[in-house]
Amino acid sequence: MPYEWSPAPPHDTPDWQLSLWPYRSLLRKDFVIFMGATVALIALPLLAVIGSPVLWGLLPFFALALWGVWFALGVSYKRGEVLEELTVTADTAHLTRHNPKGPAQEWEANRYWVTVHLHPKDGPVENYITLRGGDREVELGRFLDAAERLALYDELKAALHP
Repeated sequence: MPYEWSPAPPHDTPDWQLSLWPYRSLLRKDFVIFMGATVALIALPLLAVIGSPVLWGLLPFFALALWGVWFALGVSYKRGEVLEELTVTADTAHLTRHNPKGPAQEWEANRYWVTVHLHPKDGPVENYITLRGGDREVELGRFLDAAERLALYDELKAALHP
């Protein structure tokens, strides 16, 4: 799961932290392997035209295709650099969202008044999770898939109010 509890549940202490991040199907080390395989597969048809003027006509298009794949994966990695950290102490709940662009967003409320809400169909995504406390309601784990949000909801509800 793309989230981690510190310390792991069940929580014997009132102090704990939950870190959430988007799922990465292509890790950085696998990116090198993927790009190498892409270069090899694109270069394979070029072997047939080595030594002819057709090679120079096709080469810019193959280079453009490689650059496009590289650029698209770079944008995907940049958008996925989101980290949400929910830190709960005996008195407070503090949520920090580190965005890929711009400053971090923060929310804090009295732990006693914090409630976890699941919106199965009403939110922008299925099984939308929000935390309500103080004067605001904030979302949590929007980038997780529906099943992960449902599992997180149950764990978070049990951890906040044991």
